[in-house]
Amino acid sequence: MFLFAFYQHNPVKTIRFASKPSNISIVEKLVDDLRGEYNIGDDVYGNILISLTEAANNAIIHGNKCDESKEVTIEYGLDARGKNLTFIVKDQGKGFDYTQLPDPTAPENIEKTSGRGVFLMMQLADMVVFNDNGATVEMSFRL
Repeated sequence: MFLFAFYQHNPVKTIRFASKPSNISIVEKLVDDLRGEYNIGDDVYGNILISLTEAANNAIIHGNKCDESKEVTIEYGLDARGKNLTFIVKDQGKGFDYTQLPDPTAPENIEKTSGRGVFLMMQLADMVVFNDNGATVEMSFRL
């Protein structure tokens, strides 16, 4: 996987939590902590916060179906040059076909309250890659 080859000089850190919607607060705290640790500016902070909470929310709700016996795993690390922060979010679900999602900007979808998470991640992250049939998403942000 990309992260482990790319981050061979910096440690990769991991958090795991049960698939409960309230555990999104763990993700928010992680992003807040990383903001201070890496001196992340407001724009990048907002992009990371939205993208990572969307990915974790999708993993909890759609991937693991809020089954608290299943975990969401987030691996993260800074590249060797200190320029990119990458996150890998994994669930224990079957995945999904990320190429077949409806366009949330299409007129027939504008008023729908769901279906925007992957779109937001694709717009806000500098790189997004889906693996494991969509059960794993990797996102990278330039600092």
